[in-house]
Amino acid sequence: MELNRRTVIAGAAAAGLATTLGTATSAAAAAGPEAASGRKPVKEYFGTLADGTKVHRWSLANGGTRLKVLSYGGIIQSLEIPDALGRYANVSLGYDNLAAYVAGTTFFGATIGRYGNRIAKGRFTLDGTTYQLSVNDGVNSLHGGKLGFNTKVWDVEPFTSGSDVGLHLYYTSVDGEMGYPGTLRTKVTYTLTRHGAWRIDYTATTDKPTVVNLTNHTYYNLAGEGSGSIYDHELWLAAGRFTPTDTGLIPTGELAKVKGTPFDFTHPKPIGRDIRTGHPQLVTAKGYDHNFVLDKGTTARPEHVVTLRDPGSGRTLKILTDQPGVQFYSGNFLDGTLVGQSGHTYRQGDGLALETQHFPDSPNEPSFPSTVLRPGQTYRTTTIHKFSA
Repeated sequence: MELNRRTVIAGAAAAGLATTLGTATSAAAAAGPEAASGRKPVKEYFGTLADGTKVHRWSLANGGTRLKVLSYGGIIQSLEIPDALGRYANVSLGYDNLAAYVAGTTFFGATIGRYGNRIAKGRFTLDGTTYQLSVNDGVNSLHGGKLGFNTKVWDVEPFTSGSDVGLHLYYTSVDGEMGYPGTLRTKVTYTLTRHGAWRIDYTATTDKPTVVNLTNHTYYNLAGEGSGSIYDHELWLAAGRFTPTDTGLIPTGELAKVKGTPFDFTHPKPIGRDIRTGHPQLVTAKGYDHNFVLDKGTTARPEHVVTLRDPGSGRTLKILTDQPGVQFYSGNFLDGTLVGQSGHTYRQGDGLALETQHFPDSPNEPSFPSTVLRPGQTYRTTTIHKFSA
């Protein structure tokens, strides 16, 4: 889900976030392979923001999976996994320089908060008080506002734990930031297990009632970043319903059945099979950009709800989550103006996002699972990505 490009660039410039350096140093270019087998993550300089803040990149690897993470936005800059013949490819879309991320409109690989997805008119009422949020998607608020968590420099702490390796990322959002009430103390943990699974654990606490909906916005192309369309990828979703939207991509409140519609992924099928059928919801969103209501609902532990497979490479991604929804976005607004790490441009359908979450606009829809967090409570959620070929 992209924003209007000019709007975001203007907002970033106004906030003084233009970068002075772009490309990361090459000294640790081999850090991913060197960090294999669960060694302590390797840190390198990536760039400097206009206010002088340095941004670093952390490389970690374990169990055959290689991950590169930026302190800026908690961004997944690279995710490398092997194909059926053991050949590695970066399967996440992104840039090779900091300036592109700062000016970007796509949220490539970013940690999203305080509230993932859209809130209608950037407004919600909690305990009798109405809060006006930062509006950055037409009249709506998207992914936390103009300067959401994807634009913040996080404190990063590397760790090894037994056979696991990972990063703890910390950010404190002050009361009133982007219009949200309460000081929110957030911790996001990225773990690579000895089996090569990538686990994300989110926790947060607040000193005032607020709303929270954290997620990750990695775009996947299992054939490899810059390789072309994902329309031949086969997708399975454990979701018999989805939330239709209005023209602003705000849910109408209906939980519609997927059976007999292009939104039925209850049996694996190529993403491109039905994407141009002319269904009104696909026309509105220019493809898939919808929340799927997981059959399992909210669960105490992560359960398998998504399988994505690229027939050409044999790479397969399975996603497990405890969340009640997954936003499936088919890269509808990639328009050929962005150049990725491979040097290729990204066009419509060249990547897809699968954002585990609570439903969009939950603060305004009583029938949706609540996103309210109160003092004394701890927000906790986990999503696990398992790779195979």
